[in-house]
Amino acid sequence: MTRTSETFDRVLNTGAAWALALIWVLPLAYAVWTAFHPAAYEARFELFAPLTLENFSKAWDAAPFARYFLNTFILVTMILAGQFFLCTLAAFAFARFEFPGRNILFALVLLQLLVMPDILMVENYKTMRLLNLVDTIPAIALPYIASGFGIFLLRQTFMTIPKELDEAARIEGASFLGVLWKVYIPLAKPTYLAYGLVSVSHHWNNFLWPLIVTNSVETRPVTVGLSIFSAIDSGIEWSVINAATLMTSGPLLIAFLLFQRQFVQSFMRAGIK
Repeated sequence: MTRTSETFDRVLNTGAAWALALIWVLPLAYAVWTAFHPAAYEARFELFAPLTLENFSKAWDAAPFARYFLNTFILVTMILAGQFFLCTLAAFAFARFEFPGRNILFALVLLQLLVMPDILMVENYKTMRLLNLVDTIPAIALPYIASGFGIFLLRQTFMTIPKELDEAARIEGASFLGVLWKVYIPLAKPTYLAYGLVSVSHHWNNFLWPLIVTNSVETRPVTVGLSIFSAIDSGIEWSVINAATLMTSGPLLIAFLLFQRQFVQSFMRAGIK
């Protein structure tokens, strides 16, 4: 490849990256602009336009966002705790135990990654109705408690841990669960952090299944609450709607900015490209 060709490829790739960045940033910039400025500045830009937090106050007062945030926090915590527990035990078994049919069972776990969750919504709803759990937070959480991706990610991490550490812990009298708790889990903390960010982000933003299975304010997460707020309050300014949108997405953005280095490093250590 000639030097001219390499330069052209670099310029082309850089231009494409900038174009994609602008496509992503411009709507966010507009949302931030309108959220922090009076409604009169929704469609015009002025360098010294007055800043205000009134839009956030209006949005907070116009809908029960406190309840929506509480429901969402309970939901993502419930799902993440269940996933950590089940995925840890399953990943440890697949990584360290030899038993008949292990590879077949692991293939079935990976098969879950190929199944779109939307395909199972009708059957999941029938199951929740039979369990009398419709319009409850557990009904939103139960279909996601087990995660094929979480099992795969932790298994990859556990397999990189030397077996000599198992033997040393066993000599000291530790049980299998003791080895898992004292050796594997501490060494896999970066992976837990990365998976936790993925899980919380996904279920914080999940919309369709919570919309189907919930009917009341007492159980709706913040995404469903935001959509209903935007739909029924048609008289509210775009600046207020954008302020509500920033309120719902802000915690995730802050969490990612704080832990982005650990997030990337954990996937690299797990051998995932």
